Amino acid sequence: MSASEQTKPTTAGLSITTPAADTLLVKLSGEWKITEQLPSAADAQKPFESARGIRRIAFDTKDLGAWDSGLLTFLIKIFEACSKAKIEVAKDGLPEGVGRLISLATAVPERKGARKEIKKEAFLSQVGGKVVAFYRSTLETLDFLGESSLAFARLLRGKASFRRSDLSLLLQECGAQALPIVSLISLLVGLILAFVGAIQLKLFGAQVYVADIVAIAMVRVMGAIMTGIIMAGRTGAAFAAQIGTMQVNEEIDALKTMGISPVEFLVLPRMVALIIMMPLLCIYADLMGIVGGLVVGVGMLGINPIEYLNRTQAILTLTTVWIGLFHSAVFGVLVALSGCLRGMQCGRSASDVGYAATSAVVTGITSIIVATAIITFMCEVLGI
Repeated sequence: MSASEQTKPTTAGLSITTPAADTLLVKLSGEWKITEQLPSAADAQKPFESARGIRRIAFDTKDLGAWDSGLLTFLIKIFEACSKAKIEVAKDGLPEGVGRLISLATAVPERKGARKEIKKEAFLSQVGGKVVAFYRSTLETLDFLGESSLAFARLLRGKASFRRSDLSLLLQECGAQALPIVSLISLLVGLILAFVGAIQLKLFGAQVYVADIVAIAMVRVMGAIMTGIIMAGRTGAAFAAQIGTMQVNEEIDALKTMGISPVEFLVLPRMVALIIMMPLLCIYADLMGIVGGLVVGVGMLGINPIEYLNRTQAILTLTTVWIGLFHSAVFGVLVALSGCLRGMQCGRSASDVGYAATSAVVTGITSIIVATAIITFMCEVLGI
């Protein structure tokens, strides 16, 4: 083995001596790299913490090899401990690059409170925080509903300001582009209703009334509910993500600065698009559901197709159709408001956009179920 290989440092070394009564000499040798097993700063702090009369610390780095941020971290911790103990640090023994980097790192002190501290919050404090957050959210929701109502009133008077091209694009996104998923779900719902009805009606030999079950269920409520849920997951989340991204990029603040109402410019066209397209999608979903029931009635029960269609035509009334359309129009407003509200409430980070989209879906579906219960109760009270 050559002499150069014998003297080449391979690992980090640390030794501490006291050449004078009031001086502590820290000798660093070997390679101080973050990938190596480095001595801890506590190993160097113990001698001068336990010793008495130490007023100065010096460094010997003659045998120091390669180093990186691992050495800097070690030294900064020692400097912090020396500062607390009021011990002088002689930096002249350190390599020139180390001194410059440490001076740069300590030039600006750490901002107080910058580090995240995990504190265990008391139970009553958590409850109080949730109540306050719910109260503020309720006020924001009421404020948003009020602004949306005023914007819709201005639209009826012809004074609303939004781009008609945006409305055309939204009509396409909410209508034509939603047909494939609406077709699939509605067809399957019709098949399921027919299967469930057929199992029970077979016991009485009244299979032909499968047409009645499917027609009334789909047209009166199920077509509108399934379409509303589909649009809440598809379009409501998209609205929340779009407006949330604009919130993150400060585009909504720019609209306010230019004197443009974000509710009129962003929320109103989306609400109008869903109000227009939801009843049309509901009618299409009703037809697909009836087709699904027809497939089961003809293929499984052996019902004549003409007889099935005659039963469907006989059982359906305009009142049933209008109730379904009213459901769909209400659901369109709820989905649009839920998506836009969560988008407006979105925070300023990328993760908040995802939270806004998720919250829009949950809010939309919940409001659809609640609205269905209210409308069904009202129809029962009115006898329709």
